[in-house]
Amino acid sequence: MNYRFVVTGGPGGGKTTLLNSLSERGYSFAPESARKIIKERLATGLSPRPDPVSFAHEVLRADIEKYRNIGANKRPTFFDRGVLDALYMLDAENAVTHDEVARYIHDFPYSGVVFLLPPWKEIYGTDSERDQTFEEAVGVFEGMRRWYLQWGYETLEVPRSNIDERISFILEAVDRLLTNRCS
Repeated sequence: MNYRFVVTGGPGGGKTTLLNSLSERGYSFAPESARKIIKERLATGLSPRPDPVSFAHEVLRADIEKYRNIGANKRPTFFDRGVLDALYMLDAENAVTHDEVARYIHDFPYSGVVFLLPPWKEIYGTDSERDQTFEEAVGVFEGMRRWYLQWGYETLEVPRSNIDERISFILEAVDRLLTNRCS
């Protein structure tokens, strides 16, 4: 049984708020690597991102380290994006082969269900770490949906609603998955 759940989608879908709220309810989560890398780069006076391939490799290394450090739990752990997200960035730059992606997916598996948060125009905003337009965020969301489906994951779109309803949606889905797999 794999208790690692990915929460992904385009920028501006409320992933961080949702994951912080899950954490307040006692669930473990792994924060997004890309934001941390961008903050660190900005703090040292560098541009937010190096070239796309170098940035994707840096995110991939951080995501793999995060995956390994969390280990296997008997309780759900939520990941703000996963190893596959970094592989998506590398694939977009033609910097990874199909076989390499397949090996990473084999070595770093998550639960077969991935939670997708669509960009939400009413809450969307840019900041020092998020400089994409809303239209670009929609493109990333659609790309993530296709990418995870391509690699055999089921995607569940988390509805745009208040935080309590979104958390209930996720926790009820996790509970159904765990109950169905354990029976």
